Amino acid sequence: MSIVTTLIRPGRAALLQYVAALQGGWSPANVAGDAVARAHLSAIERDADAFLDSLHDPEAQGAPIMLPDGSSVKRLPAYTRWIWDGEFCGAIHLRWQVGTDELPAHVLGHIGYAVVPGKRGQGVATRALGLLLPEARAVGLRHVELTTDPENVASQRVIIANGGVLMGGFRKEAAYGVDETVRFRIDL
Repeated sequence: MSIVTTLIRPGRAALLQYVAALQGGWSPANVAGDAVARAHLSAIERDADAFLDSLHDPEAQGAPIMLPDGSSVKRLPAYTRWIWDGEFCGAIHLRWQVGTDELPAHVLGHIGYAVVPGKRGQGVATRALGLLLPEARAVGLRHVELTTDPENVASQRVIIANGGVLMGGFRKEAAYGVDETVRFRIDL
């Protein structure tokens, strides 16, 4: 029997597993992960329904985004899907600008994802990215860009398995610490 990976809109039915993953040290963000996990736990404690609603913002109605250096920028249309196989596996995020495939320099890619440790190495991220690509096309994107650290070979394999082509390396914006990273592109 094969395991079926799906993407679900974050909701109450899976919230306890999401909280358990956060409390166990996992983060849905690869940048400033610990701070994001703490902020999510705090937001869930204050108002779980408002937190869940904040993860689906295709009209960019939410508050500005805080960058790792403390500066803030206008929110882009975006939403999160939880990766699910009968259990919580991780999160995948889509963000875009209406009417263009381009992103502001402070946005490291259209798609970001993070898989919980117990589900890594099982193809979960590869399947999740493949499931999200039609959704990216549905919001009007003709291609998506994803970035990863040069040493994150597992993430690079996920992107390449979904048609990603290496576009080259670059330095991240100062808000992210100007580390080197690599950019991939997937045509939709």
